[in-house]
Amino acid sequence: MKLACWSGPRNLSTAMMYSFGNRADFRVMDEPFYGAFLKETGLEHPMAAEVMAAHETDWHRAAATCAADGAPHVYQKHMCHHILSETPMGWAVGCTHLFLIRHPARVLASYLAKRQEVTLTDIGSEQQIELFDKFGGVVIDSADIRAAPEPMLRALCATLDLEFDPAMLSWPAGGHASDGVWAKHWYGAVHASTGFAEAEGPPPELSGDLAELCEEALPSYTILKTQKLKPEM
Repeated sequence: MKLACWSGPRNLSTAMMYSFGNRADFRVMDEPFYGAFLKETGLEHPMAAEVMAAHETDWHRAAATCAADGAPHVYQKHMCHHILSETPMGWAVGCTHLFLIRHPARVLASYLAKRQEVTLTDIGSEQQIELFDKFGGVVIDSADIRAAPEPMLRALCATLDLEFDPAMLSWPAGGHASDGVWAKHWYGAVHASTGFAEAEGPPPELSGDLAELCEEALPSYTILKTQKLKPEM
């Protein structure tokens, strides 16, 4: 199985990669299109030069790594906003697709802790809907995983026709060998963790431009939320 996980930033996506990466039958990939995305857009992301120096910046070579076989199963962590009109997508046709969602108010508040500005494109909500419409797949809410990790992962594995592995519930602190070079800027909390974070409280209250961005992102989240997987009881 090639499992393509489509997420926005600040959305438990790295913890999910660690969860699958702790299975003996999975190889994991961390944002294989990030380098090509930065080269194409010229955006001033944190560590952009280091990312492009250390990671593939050619769309077609990055796509080839996604299409390649490896372990019995491969988990690919993708950011929705990294996919542009010129991104080759033939590799994705044979994948199983997983869509990881999170309330946009939480995403926006967390994102601003790492960057000074944020746009709707930065969090990938509209791109996520486009990818879901194109490929379909399983939808899982990060809040549900944090609230009940084992029931949610059991339900996910059952839906994917995988045997649940208890190793998915924890991992060693300090990161994963497959981490992108950007990990030292973005992954501090998950590097300190050995399992999924505790359940969150109500979404934060936003104001001004941030509240407007949240309102723009909410429809995409709400549509996908209606499709989300329920925990296995």
